[in-house]
Amino acid sequence: MTTAIRIGKVVIRSIDKLVDMFVIVIILLLVFIGIFAMWDSKQVYVGATAKQYEIYKPDLEEESVSFEELMRMNPDVFCWLTVYGTNIDYPVVQGTDNKKYINTNAEGNHSYSGAIFLDYRNSRDFSDFSSILYGHHMEKNTMFGEIGSFSDREYFDSHKYGSIYYNRQDHGLDLFALIHVDAYNDAVFRTTFYSETDKQEYLDMIYEEAIYFRYIDVTSSDSIVLLSTCSASSTNGRDILVAKITDQVKEDPFYMEKEKKKEKKKTYKAKEE
Repeated sequence: MTTAIRIGKVVIRSIDKLVDMFVIVIILLLVFIGIFAMWDSKQVYVGATAKQYEIYKPDLEEESVSFEELMRMNPDVFCWLTVYGTNIDYPVVQGTDNKKYINTNAEGNHSYSGAIFLDYRNSRDFSDFSSILYGHHMEKNTMFGEIGSFSDREYFDSHKYGSIYYNRQDHGLDLFALIHVDAYNDAVFRTTFYSETDKQEYLDMIYEEAIYFRYIDVTSSDSIVLLSTCSASSTNGRDILVAKITDQVKEDPFYMEKEKKKEKKKTYKAKEE
């Protein structure tokens, strides 16, 4: 009986040790998964930042050599979009459908952050009355994540302009409306118009749907562009920033602020070194 009890105790201790080891392994595995998830998430956002594309941004004074390199790398690249005072400063692509660039970046590589892309039904010279650009709504103000900021009235009022580069020329963007619609609203997500009246009715609808808007000189003879992204406020909602394309490129009122930030970073790095 004593021997049996002794053996039982040994067995119990062995089982306890195995259970303890199992628990430790599970904890370590969960910690590893957590660390990997954080690393993976960080990589997604790093891949989504506008900073990684800075070397490709068109420079009219230098004949856009770097942008030409990006277009050779990926022939689907044809344009560059900038919204002043935001992190929206990206190359634009267009695929044969609206699916490819959901998980493919502007360099043509797989990426969960995707790319800013033009609706496949639109013309690359933005000659259509309404052109649609899509981008993921991402945290940390990457891709089109900052469009949600325009739902703040003060932010909307202070961010009025941008630029769009295509056909080797820079064009202005006059932002004039923010609308929130359902993703399946075909009346908004259309690219074909049949008459001047049809176009004017579309413009009227934008003003009616607008959360905020400012009256500018925009008519059915102009070309407008819709910057569309998922909305954080509803499951199938879309936040859309609407702009008129112009021949006049406005000065970036936030330029000096950006330069000051760059100088501060340089000074900080110099002190660290």
